[in-house]
Amino acid sequence: MAQKIKLSTIAESLGLSTATISLALRDSPLVAVDTREKIKEQARALGYIYNRRAASLRTSRSGIIGVVVHDIMNPFYGEILKAIESELDRSRHTFILSNHYDSVEKQRTFIETLLQLGGDGVIMSPAIGTPVEDVKLCEQNGMPAILVARSMEGVDLPTYRGDDSYGISLATNHLIGLGHRVIAMIGGTDQTSTGRDRYQGYVNALRKAGIEVDPNLRIPGPRSKQGGFEAAVNFLSLPQKPTAAVCWNDLVAIGLMNGIARAGFVPGQDISVTGYDDLEEASIATPALTTVSNGQAEVGRLAARALLDRLAGSHEPDGLHLIKPEMRIRQSTGIYKPRS
Repeated sequence: MAQKIKLSTIAESLGLSTATISLALRDSPLVAVDTREKIKEQARALGYIYNRRAASLRTSRSGIIGVVVHDIMNPFYGEILKAIESELDRSRHTFILSNHYDSVEKQRTFIETLLQLGGDGVIMSPAIGTPVEDVKLCEQNGMPAILVARSMEGVDLPTYRGDDSYGISLATNHLIGLGHRVIAMIGGTDQTSTGRDRYQGYVNALRKAGIEVDPNLRIPGPRSKQGGFEAAVNFLSLPQKPTAAVCWNDLVAIGLMNGIARAGFVPGQDISVTGYDDLEEASIATPALTTVSNGQAEVGRLAARALLDRLAGSHEPDGLHLIKPEMRIRQSTGIYKPRS
């Protein structure tokens, strides 16, 4: 078997100390930039591979961060993860990703595995029904945790997400301003803080405008394009004949617009539809989707930064940190027209 390249091999080839080589490979500012690049180039030429296990024994840090979310197939989480990765890259941390699909058991297995690997910390969007003890398990074992996208009662940790109540109220008020009075809400669940807050924002906006809140205009459940598409049948058959819909997210909104179009209606003209999250797909949908920018990139960046700060010894205040959403008005909403 080929012998592993050691730091001493690189040091001897360049006439430098192993301490200098080690510092350079860790991007220490104590080593001049030109010298660092020269050392890295030589390390690559010799085939040196950084021994993370040995380094973790010396520093009590593995350089590994765990990230666990509901489903990476949802572009909302993809945008959060992209920002997390970008921030972690700057400090040479690697992250391990897991989708829990709202399985508490799957999430718990990931956390336990991360602890066994000596993970430095975890960023998580907790699964529905996550016990407080599962999150405290991280902290009790010296692995700080940061929450994103969803809040948890009984857990006082830094939590980063959009202001969902305010954001949905923006979308609802936009439709009210266009003259709509029978507005349905499609998708979501009261089992998450996100679902509860978004529905409350919808309710608050209607009440403030003097519009009676009709629970029959709520169609809970859908969170995907397929779910939105299938909800169109129910939406179009509601006896109240809504002229507009506030959707849980962009995926539901795009699916609903496809279902509406399939039934012979023109989204944005016959029926107005708003989304939520302002995914890349929203601006190129047909029609372009009016939606709410929820600051996913900022959520990911701030969460990663907060975790890195904790590992460095500083302490981001615990509790909820809300990102203020912004309205994006496009072609999927229009002035009120009675449904025939």
